[in-house]
Amino acid sequence: MAAWSEIFRSGGQSVSRPPVFKRWVLDGYDPIINLPYNHQDQFIERFENQTFKERFFSFSSTAISKLKATANSECNTQKISSLQAVIALLWRCITRARCLPHDCEITCSLMFSTRARLNPPLSDDYFGNPVHIVGGKATVGDLLAHGLGWAAFRLHEAVINHDDKAIKEEVESWIKCPVIYKRIHLFGANLVRAASSPRFDMYGCEFGLGKALAVRSGCTNKCDGKITMHPGREGGGSMDVEVCLLPEYMKNIQADQELMSYLMID
Repeated sequence: MAAWSEIFRSGGQSVSRPPVFKRWVLDGYDPIINLPYNHQDQFIERFENQTFKERFFSFSSTAISKLKATANSECNTQKISSLQAVIALLWRCITRARCLPHDCEITCSLMFSTRARLNPPLSDDYFGNPVHIVGGKATVGDLLAHGLGWAAFRLHEAVINHDDKAIKEEVESWIKCPVIYKRIHLFGANLVRAASSPRFDMYGCEFGLGKALAVRSGCTNKCDGKITMHPGREGGGSMDVEVCLLPEYMKNIQADQELMSYLMID
């Protein structure tokens, strides 16, 4: 979007950062992969009309700073990022809202770019979406008994452990047994999944109508437990988070005291 916006502002001239179209391929493998399907119905999901509630929660830059400081202080570290702290908070709050048994195992997953983690790294201008999904796991009892920092550190460990070796092993495993994942594999009552990133400069993209009033993610890929991260309109490190839940869970999370205590910080 940033490149399209630059093209618009320059009147169709060349962009300052041309996209890199050369494809990354795992050494020793053909870039063309045959999928093990004979008919489209084997991998295409039909739309199922389900009722979800969506709500945007806005975290001020001050609230984000406090969240990050709290998470790091509880773990006696400085390694937990603002994003990991916010996702950890929502992992705890969504789990509470679902009222799951304390021995139930739950997973919170997040996507991250593999560009800088590969050796050699991919260019920041690599055209495409080279992302992987990692997750922190815990029982409901452990997640809620421990603090914010404990949950955030589970996510931090999952991210830092997914290095060049882990990425290439995962890609190789998929090449040997390729599959197109369906939503049933990606979402569920025991899952919270974070997508997008507040690092995307959504409000800096200009197409002749001025600064956007808000960022929305559209109607696709809506499932119980999905959280979509956006930069806050006021900037400065603020975040707007879109949360999608079943109606009964949304009602519960809107009354969650831990969540509301951070949303009230200006």
